[in-house]
Amino acid sequence: MKIAMISYYLPSGSKIGVGYQAHEIASALAARGHDVHMFSACPPVDGAVYEHHLVDPGPRLRTFAFAFRLRALDFSGYDVVHAHGDDYLLWGRRMPRHVRTIHGSCFEEALRIRGGYERLRMLLLGFSEVLASLVADASVAVSPQTRRWTPWVRRVIPNGVDAGRFRPEPGERAQRPTILFVGTWGNRKRGGELAAAFQRSVLPVIPDAELEMVCRDAPDEPGLGIRILGRLDDQQLAAAYRRAWVFCLPSAYEGFGIPYAEALSSGTPVIATPNVGARYVTDDGRAGVLAPLDDLGAELVELLRDADRRDDLTGVGLERARSFDLDTVVEQYERLYSAGPDRAFAATR
Repeated sequence: MKIAMISYYLPSGSKIGVGYQAHEIASALAARGHDVHMFSACPPVDGAVYEHHLVDPGPRLRTFAFAFRLRALDFSGYDVVHAHGDDYLLWGRRMPRHVRTIHGSCFEEALRIRGGYERLRMLLLGFSEVLASLVADASVAVSPQTRRWTPWVRRVIPNGVDAGRFRPEPGERAQRPTILFVGTWGNRKRGGELAAAFQRSVLPVIPDAELEMVCRDAPDEPGLGIRILGRLDDQQLAAAYRRAWVFCLPSAYEGFGIPYAEALSSGTPVIATPNVGARYVTDDGRAGVLAPLDDLGAELVELLRDADRRDDLTGVGLERARSFDLDTVVEQYERLYSAGPDRAFAATR
């Protein structure tokens, strides 16, 4: 198949998880013999095995301008257009098959984000997500709870994790109790709150514990026992998961939360706040620990001190991670690409 993949974000220009997932799916599809073309506002990813097309949205209102630029492009020569966002203006365009993946809800983010401008921007993007779900031939959500704002979207295909890269390796666990965080210090990922809980509750009880943070917006002096890893490449990130005793991401909202699935696939127990994505990936806490932000420190202490419980969670987590295997996810998309139209509301072409 000749596939046009649309993602404003890519790992080459953004830390947003949607871009990483679009890149992973495009790479896996290309490895399976498909002719994949990526349309993005970000530059090419080094070593990418698919073709890259830069769509420059200009300096102002970039995400909205990107959607307008897409409408001007000719997708009629592709078998499938698979969008990970910004396709809400593609109604009436000639293309055999239009698939949209809904990675979360900007409405949900608008409920939690700070600042009037950013809240308005998220609300507008939320309406664009609803419109896109009506325009596409087939829309999928990455978790059942993501369907809250688009209940007519029936199909769920989770995000995928490369199990060949994110896997357990005996003997790679750190000697000292280590917690891993992947995200941002501020905003909804709440890395700063995790750092405070670590220093307030964990260090007094487990003084040799360490918090490793894959984070690029941390302060220069994050605090005692905290090591900022900055940005890691794929292999370094996989090694960080295997090194950690526990993975913790106390995000206020995740539509899915790819790091949770990467941790489970790596055999690392997960502690999370009970956001939408964490609840889904951990099977409502059966494959991980869900705790309110105020209880996070106590839960971290308990899990770091209980090797048997960590072993139990590792086993259950590895079984749960099979649901998010990238090969299985890509196979589901391949079947969807070949299926007949199932849109209920999309504009007639």
